[in-house]
Amino acid sequence: MLETLVTVVHVLTCFFLILVVLLQSGKGGGVSAAFGGGAGSALGQSAAATVLGKVTSWAAGIFMVTSMVLAVYSSPSANDPTRKFAEENAAGAPVSAPASDAAPASADAPASEAAPAPEPEAPASEADPE
Repeated sequence: MLETLVTVVHVLTCFFLILVVLLQSGKGGGVSAAFGGGAGSALGQSAAATVLGKVTSWAAGIFMVTSMVLAVYSSPSANDPTRKFAEENAAGAPVSAPASDAAPASADAPASEAAPAPEPEAPASEADPE
């Protein structure tokens, strides 16, 4: 439930962030401003923050937080069924044995006698004429 809510907030924030960035006006100049007359802005001179700039900052922050939360939810240990099983057993829940098709070996017989291993076949003789 919480993962779904975070995913919805993440997607809505993504679209809102795209919209806000596209609404902002460019600084102008491009590459020529970086090498020529735009040295003032490259050296730290900045204009007052606009409302769209502040909204962009907040949307980017929300986007980053929801990205990290979704990364935690998508980690393998978050959806690991064995982790849940281990936590239940650590809490004192009874352990049930898995169902098996093989017949159990008798308690008196050693494990090597319970199921004898098949012998390997002898290799074909190379002396046989064709």
